[in-house]
Amino acid sequence: MVTLLLVVVLVLAVAVLVGLVVGYNKLRAADVHVAEALSGIDVELTRRAALIPALVQTVSTFATHEKSVLDRVSAARAALTSATDGSSVARRSAAERDLNSALTGVLALGSAYPQLNSSNNFLNLQENLADTENKLAFARRYYNDAVATLNRLVGSIPWVYVAPMAGVSEREYYQLPR
Repeated sequence: MVTLLLVVVLVLAVAVLVGLVVGYNKLRAADVHVAEALSGIDVELTRRAALIPALVQTVSTFATHEKSVLDRVSAARAALTSATDGSSVARRSAAERDLNSALTGVLALGSAYPQLNSSNNFLNLQENLADTENKLAFARRYYNDAVATLNRLVGSIPWVYVAPMAGVSEREYYQLPR
């Protein structure tokens, strides 16, 4: 009888240990997935920021007296580049919002300067920016989906007990810039 009890206790101990290992690995994998998704956003933000100097150069050749608009875009680009170096999702989103606002002013110059709007370079840059925006929207959705999965795991039993051991906590969603 004692040996049967020992076998049952041993089987339960092994099952708990296996459960902890599986939970740890599952939580760490979800956390890595979120980090990878955030880096996907950074790639697209960096791609968009890389298009800005060419856009500013193209616009400046046609609209030389629009320096304040172009300076605003350059400053917003620098802020976005700085934001992607950190880990704050809110900071990325705020920098993205500022860049979107600044880009709106630059793209509006296309209607004020017909020769700019007919420039192949300007039109190509607009097309590349639109493509990047689509990719960025997908990257945001992918990140938020990964965060939702992680947050569900971290907040559910039994993973809620394993999460502190795995060093995993809930992550914030990427809010659309407004």
